[in-house]
This record gives sequence, structure tokens and C-alpha cells, in this order.
Amino acid sequence: MLKHKPTLYAIDFGTSNSLLCAVNPSEVGAPFALDPNSEDATVFRSILFFSESNQWYFGGDALARYQSEGMKGRFMRSLKRFLPMASFEETRLGSRLVKLEELIGVFLREIRERANRHYGCDVRRTLLGRPAQFSDDPALDALAQQRLERAARFAGFDEVHFCPEPVAAAYDFRSRLTEPKVVLIADFGGGTSDFTVARLAPNQDRAEVLAIGGVSVAGDAFDGSIMRHKVSRSFGSEVTYRVPLGSNVLTMPRSLMESLCSPADTCLLARRDIMSFLHSVRSGSLGPDDKEHIDQLLCLVEDSLGFQVFEAIEHCKRSLSDELSAHVVFDYPGIELEVPIQRTEFQTFSKPQVDAIMRSLDRTLKESAIDPSGIELVCCTGGTARVTGILAGIASRFPSDKIVRLRSLHSVIQGLAERAVAFA
Repeated sequence: MLKHKPTLYAIDFGTSNSLLCAVNPSEVGAPFALDPNSEDATVFRSILFFSESNQWYFGGDALARYQSEGMKGRFMRSLKRFLPMASFEETRLGSRLVKLEELIGVFLREIRERANRHYGCDVRRTLLGRPAQFSDDPALDALAQQRLERAARFAGFDEVHFCPEPVAAAYDFRSRLTEPKVVLIADFGGGTSDFTVARLAPNQDRAEVLAIGGVSVAGDAFDGSIMRHKVSRSFGSEVTYRVPLGSNVLTMPRSLMESLCSPADTCLLARRDIMSFLHSVRSGSLGPDDKEHIDQLLCLVEDSLGFQVFEAIEHCKRSLSDELSAHVVFDYPGIELEVPIQRTEFQTFSKPQVDAIMRSLDRTLKESAIDPSGIELVCCTGGTARVTGILAGIASRFPSDKIVRLRSLHSVIQGLAERAVAFA
């Protein structure tokens, strides 16, 4: 508990989870319990639910409310992923169009107000984490940070600072050192994989950052690969059909199936024109199981089950880090899935994602002018760090005695809080 009132909040706004620490010029608070009903109260799931009665719900409460209200209303997740997408400007909530910045701002405002009530003050300054790269395109990277700043100001912050998330993780690790080291920090999250090469010393006020890099490929992309290669056929990806009076045999549009393979994009399938198209595909389907598979897709879309299906996929992915095989299991009226996956299969079809992440790592090392043999410690953090392909990629570049695991969800927020003292 802080002895004095906080003057700034450090916030790790993540694709999957968000965390907050309160800071003043002389103190750094522990991660704040944003969600008392969560298994780890300091971890606030980055999800929103806008009910049919025009009420907002957040985190674990959003999921519970969404289910209790019969999955009616708008359920939103992975909003951070859309920040660098210039084409995603707004969405309809009820009778009005709402900009992306406002959606994220509503979520950040809830975080700020929960902390304000707890600490009994009105904090209007923040240090926000951001990926090393929102996008490979500098213009889109700048757009994403501008949008995130506007969201923070919508939330009530008058002063907004940013720190790259892998740099923050380096600050957290610095306190554990007993001597100076050249360190690679690898942060594998839900939306991005980020890297920092830095010279760190235990009593150093600022990390000497030699290079930062990253790529927008991480946990959600691995979940999408499981959907694409193993689960999507149960939702019609291999359906064949004919249109009325047509003779050509058609297959499901690739763009539509790619939306199904993105945890953030499944909600886009609910558009009226897409739903009408799916019903026409069902009518003209040719295969013996095609109607059943389209019915399952229609059920997923109509009952807004994308989040729950991807939760089942993520559970399977985590199991494959420890087991040689696992199943994607999902049972709901209208949808019945039990899809077996071998770890070797997962390693094969997720290779493009692993390769993209490893290429980004290699670029970061090259930009640092430090040969891999010159890296003295490799610090891995984030839930996606447990994916076997990632582990193998790291192990192929560095000896095992150099590799350490940081706290998977708390390294970035602790480092942000340490860094935030300079702005408090």
C-alpha cells in the first residue's frame, strides 16, 4: 500500500489482459486488484460488453453478463489489435457509430476510475505501454499510438506518456541483476511479439537500449492457425455449393474464412449481407456434411460464440505446451466440437507464425550490433513464450544456461511502474 497518494498510473493495456500500478515520485505500488472476482485480481481481461439496455461491462464481469443476458448485445475483445488498422474507424452500438478510440477510451476510463476510487484521488497522468511496433509501416505505427493517446485522453488522462513494452520488461528484470549484463528481453503476448536488446546494471537509473523490434504475430495468431487448419472445417471452410440456376461448383470465400480465423474478427461475420450469403450457401450446399457445418457457423455467428470457441482453442494450445496431444472441445446447443491435435501437427502448421517471430528477433539482434554469442541473458515473458515452436527457436539461438523465464503477466507492468517514477 502506498504511503502517499499516487500521482500517475502505469497501465499495461494488452490485447488479452490489462494491468495497472499506482506511482508517486517516491513510491511504486504493487499491481492493483482491478478485478476482485478474477483468479488473479490484478489481471483485468481486455474485454467489453455493451448490453441491449445500453450498459457497459468490463473484464470478467463482461463475460458473465454477456452469458447471463443470452449473448445478446455487443461483446468485444482484442481491440488493441485494430489500432494500426486505418480501415477500422468506427462500429455501430445501438443507434450510433462509435470510434475505436472511444471504445478503448471507455475501457481505460473504467480502469482509471476503479483505481481512483480505491486510492481516493483523481489521477490524470499515465504512462502507457505500447508494442515495439504496432505495424511495420511507420505511418500506421504512428497512427496506432495517436489513437491510443486519444483513447487515454477520452478516459480522463490529461498527460500521456508511452514506453515500449519490451523496454518495460527490461526495467523489471534489472532489479534482479547483481552485475552488468547484455540482455535480450523477449515479450510474447496475445497480439505482438516484442524484443529489446539492452545493457542493464542493477544500480543503473536508465537501461541502455541497443535495439528494439517486434512483429504483430503472437498468441492470437497461433490460435488462428489452429482454427484455420483443424477447426474451421467444422464451420464450413470446406463446403462446396452451387448458386441458384448456376452450374459451377463453388467453395467458401477465403476472406470470409480468414475472418473466422481471427479472434478479433469473428464478430464481423454478423453483418447482414454475410448472414444472407451464408444462408444461401446452406441452401445450395453439396457435400453430405455441408449443411451441418454451415449450421454450426450460423450458430456461432448468431449466438456470438466466437470468444468461447477461441477460449477452447487457447486451452488446447496451452495443453500442447505440456502434452503430445490435446483436443479442442466445445459443446453448445447447435455446436459440438471435439477436434484432436497432435503437437507435431501444431508445430507444422504454426511454422509460418514462428518463422515470422524469429525473423523479427534476428532483425533486432542485427540492429543491436550484438552477435547472439554476445547476449549474456535471454529473458522470456508473456504467455505465448510457452509455445513449443517459440521455445525451440530461442533454444536454437542461445544456450539453455542463458535463458530465464520472467513472470508471464507481470513483468511489463512492474517495469512500466519503475519507469513511471521519472514522470510522476
